[in-house]
Amino acid sequence: MIDRKGTALGPERVKKSRSMYLHASANGAPARLSLAYDARFRSSAKYRESMPDIMDVAHDAIQGANVPIQQVGVSNFRLPLNIRAKDGNVMTLEMSVTGTVSLEAELKGINMSRIVRSFYDHKADVVTGESMGRILRSFLKRVKTKDARLMLSFNYPMLQKSLRSGLEGYQYYRTAFEGLLSRSGRYRRIINFEFVYSSACPCSAELSEHARDTRKAYGVPHSQRSKARLTLKEVPGRKIWIEDIKELCARALSTETQVMVKREDEQAFAELNGAHLKFVEDAARLLYGQFDADRRISDFRIVCAHLESLHSHDAVSVICKGVKGGFDADFTDFSSLTC
Repeated sequence: MIDRKGTALGPERVKKSRSMYLHASANGAPARLSLAYDARFRSSAKYRESMPDIMDVAHDAIQGANVPIQQVGVSNFRLPLNIRAKDGNVMTLEMSVTGTVSLEAELKGINMSRIVRSFYDHKADVVTGESMGRILRSFLKRVKTKDARLMLSFNYPMLQKSLRSGLEGYQYYRTAFEGLLSRSGRYRRIINFEFVYSSACPCSAELSEHARDTRKAYGVPHSQRSKARLTLKEVPGRKIWIEDIKELCARALSTETQVMVKREDEQAFAELNGAHLKFVEDAARLLYGQFDADRRISDFRIVCAHLESLHSHDAVSVICKGVKGGFDADFTDFSSLTC
C-alpha cells in the first residue's frame, strides 16, 4: 500500500487505516459522503414544503432569557437605489441598508432574507420618506413583527465650484435616511447629513498676530479639518432637500473644504479662513442659527468635531433645537466623526 507521498505503508499502518467521511482512505475505502454538488437538481413546491424551518421549534428550544429583542435584522447589505435631486433628475447611488425589526419573547428568530427581499421588491422606486414607510409596512407584514426600523446610507454627489479659478469638482456628502415605524402605527422620518469644513482657531490667530507685532516673529495660526453631523426631522408635509441642508451648512460656516484647487484658490481659502475664525462652540451656534430659522425643520441635533492640529485630542460640541420630547444631547460617539 502506498500513501499519497509515494511512501510504502507497512502492515501496521494499513491495518490502522479507517474509512473517512469526506475523503478516500489509505486502505482504499471510499468516502462515506459525497462532496459533489448536483447542479441539475431543482426544488419543487412539495420538496420546499418538506424542508425543516428552524422557526417552528418549540418554545423550550429558545436559548437564553425569555425576553423580547428590541432590534434584530441585517446591516450593510448594499444595492443601487434611485434618489431624486432637487433639480428633478434621478440618480442611482450605491446605498448601504440596515433593516431591523422587533422580536417577541415567544419567537426564536426572524427570517432575515425576508427583510432583504422586501427591499428588492421596491428597488425600482425613487427613495423618499413615503417609500421607506411602504417598505417598513412590508417588513411588518412579512416578518410578523411589531416595530421596524430602516436606514439607508449613501454618499450624495454635488458639483462644487472653486473659489477663484472657476474649476469644478464633485464633493460627496455622507447622508442617511432613517424610517421608524412603531407598533402604535406612528411613523417617523429622520435625515442625517455630514458637512466637512475648515476651522481656524481664533486664539491661535490672535497669538500669531501678537508675536508679529511685538517681536516680528512669523507664526501660522492652527486650523484643522472639521466635521458637523446634522440630525433633522422635517415638519409634516414639508420637504427639505439634501441640497438645501448643504446650503444651510455652507451659509453658517463659510469654510467648506475644497475639491479643485489652483494657487489662487488656495490663497482665497486662506483668506476665507481668516475672515471666519471659529471655535467648535462658534460652529455649533452658527449652525443652530441657520437651522432654527428654517420652517421646514421641526427638530434637530448638531454635533461638531474639530480634529485639532494643536492638540492630540479633538474639540467637540453638541447642541439641540430644544423641542420637548425631541432630540437631546446624548451623543458620545465622537470618534465616528473622523474625516
